[in-house]
Amino acid sequence: MAKKSTVTVEQIGSPIRREADQRATLVGLGLNKLHRRRELEDTPAVRGMINKVAHLVRVVDEK
Repeated sequence: MAKKSTVTVEQIGSPIRREADQRATLVGLGLNKLHRRRELEDTPAVRGMINKVAHLVRVVDEK
């Protein structure tokens, strides 16, 4: 079985004073506090979510 590729993202910006959909996107990624990291499956949907809040998160590691 092939290994699934993953991407690790870290929240670097606050969702305060952001649009509600940006806050919801952060929650969807599993992020809700600064400097939290999550390892997520690298899919087009996850990439789209990362792009939507690119100013609030940073990609730490791509495997």
